[in-house]
Amino acid sequence: MCLCVTAHPKCCSVRCNLAAMMFFGFAVVYGLRVNLSVAMVAMVNGTLNQSSSNSNISNECPVPTHTLDNNSQSSEQPEGIPRYSWDSETQGMLLGAFFFGYLFTQIPGGYLSGRFGGSLFLGGGVLGTAVLTLLTPLSAQLGAKWLFALRALEGFGEGVTFPAMMAMWARWAPPLERARLMTFSSAGSSFGAFVALPLTGLICHSLGWPAVFYSCGGAGCLWAVFWFILVSDEPRTHPRISDGEKDYIINSLGSQGKPHGWSVPVLSMLFSVPLWAIIIPQMCSNWSYYTLLTSLPTYMDTVLHFDLQQNSFLSALPYLAGWLFSVGSGVLADNLLERELLSVTAVRKIFTFIGLFLPAVFLVAVGFTGCSGVLAVTFLTLSSALGGFSAAGVYINQIDIAPRYAGTLLGITNTFGTIPGVLAPIVVGYMTRDHSVTGWRHVFWLSAGVSAFGAIFYVIFGTGKIQSWARTDEESDTDIHT
Repeated sequence: MCLCVTAHPKCCSVRCNLAAMMFFGFAVVYGLRVNLSVAMVAMVNGTLNQSSSNSNISNECPVPTHTLDNNSQSSEQPEGIPRYSWDSETQGMLLGAFFFGYLFTQIPGGYLSGRFGGSLFLGGGVLGTAVLTLLTPLSAQLGAKWLFALRALEGFGEGVTFPAMMAMWARWAPPLERARLMTFSSAGSSFGAFVALPLTGLICHSLGWPAVFYSCGGAGCLWAVFWFILVSDEPRTHPRISDGEKDYIINSLGSQGKPHGWSVPVLSMLFSVPLWAIIIPQMCSNWSYYTLLTSLPTYMDTVLHFDLQQNSFLSALPYLAGWLFSVGSGVLADNLLERELLSVTAVRKIFTFIGLFLPAVFLVAVGFTGCSGVLAVTFLTLSSALGGFSAAGVYINQIDIAPRYAGTLLGITNTFGTIPGVLAPIVVGYMTRDHSVTGWRHVFWLSAGVSAFGAIFYVIFGTGKIQSWARTDEESDTDIHT
């Protein structure tokens, strides 16, 4: 067996190349997901909305002179680009529409990926979403209801991607490399948001908002071509993997690296406390995450009065911090396990607590920043940076407690975790309909309270031990004889 493969994943190894492909795939996925958040500022005719609401809304935060000048220029669109008079409630519904569809394909995607392999579902999910994104300008022109339906369909297609990723890593990631491989690949989502937000603002300003959706959709289609050429479901079927790496992965995973059958222990899952200890904290964490993901550009625009390009760049900073810290957390978590300094349970609980409770503290602080854009951006960035630690905690815990069913479990946890994506934009739209500092303060405090509750819940009930209902027949026989 090749020793260079057994220690740490190398840049030349197939599993590291798979992680890189997933990283860029999820970067594209989140570009497709967040583009509307920034483009919405350019799509909406702010002049009409302001004139209709000036009678009962006053700007609590002063609008700098240069921002007034920049807004008059940066919010303008090239000649012939349509703009729409959608109110804040309509915008909230449109921003949340994606998650209505996203809810329905998580569990089927995870189950089918665990049974047949995840490469087809992950690649197909990204490709389908990319193709639909190309139709966004047309659907917006047809009306808000058409755009809502299109975004829901995009969510429907993209819902299979994360469960498929988990199912693939259940067959590809050796136990002592899980955190670094999975956090790196999933960190593409934060990287994608970081790149997409400022790039969207630049494209909106220079080419008009429709170009945002054409470029994002095109990028997704291009990525899918490389994915289907280069990726296989498992080491046994990969045409270019070395014998040393293949043997190492297969031997380290044992029977847990094989696909599950048609039946899954549904009742055992339903009554599994460790599974609910994943579901609840993920819902709580996602409330904060989706609130920022969908509504932060609106906060930057209506309260802090950043112009479009400032808005998109500053909205991206929290995701840069989250990306860096999530990748680092994976390396740190694996090192702690390799050196046997902490158990899997202890590592998952510590990283989850840091990633949920401490960000809540900074979200509370954002509520006290008032009109200070510098402080608001600083606290939001610190909150997202610390939130990256949860990537090596609760977010990969499914593969600890049930490796064979990891895709199905992620589908279940993501289904529940998507509920905040549906509700948060609507709640934010309702709470901030007067564009006041007080309304946004309540948004951040609500997010902080929900996140802190999730941290405490996981510390009490979470575990990193494989569950009895997830063991294979071979493992059960071994336990009996030992």
